[in-house]
Amino acid sequence: MFAIIDIETCGGKFNYPTGRITEICILIHDGLSVVDKFSTLIDPECYIQPLYTDITGITNQMVVGAPKFHEVAKKIHELTDNKTFVAHNVSFDYNFIKAEFASLGFHYERKKLCTVQLSRKLIPGHKSYSLGKICDALNIPNNARHRAEGDAVATAHLFDMLLRAKSGNHLKLFVK
Repeated sequence: MFAIIDIETCGGKFNYPTGRITEICILIHDGLSVVDKFSTLIDPECYIQPLYTDITGITNQMVVGAPKFHEVAKKIHELTDNKTFVAHNVSFDYNFIKAEFASLGFHYERKKLCTVQLSRKLIPGHKSYSLGKICDALNIPNNARHRAEGDAVATAHLFDMLLRAKSGNHLKLFVK
């Protein structure tokens, strides 16, 4: 089982107070298809810099009244428990989530799989492996670029293509 995840942030880096999550989407994938979804805005409890509002469209006003991370942490933990954490550039999403759990005093650890690395190996020859560029090259639609659900759904489509490109056993080489 896999948890395909995308987050948006209010800027900064995961290990700085201003580096907080503003949106998360988790798609549960059973190796054949997506079987469950969780998606929500998150109140980062800090200011969203205009640069990141320009990129994501998520404003400070949009997160007013949204749950804070500690209010969805249990759901995130349960959804990702005993699943491989899959993301496009997995270290980015994983480290932000791990830091959010650490700020609550909890250790968060999951096996990880990066669709950037997997794409480079299984479908070589592309000029760019950024999510937008590889999706364009493979005709994968993304109607909500730089939003957690849009990017997670696009990553799930890419993941499906990668699963078809090689057998599932080959994926074990990329899980860390």
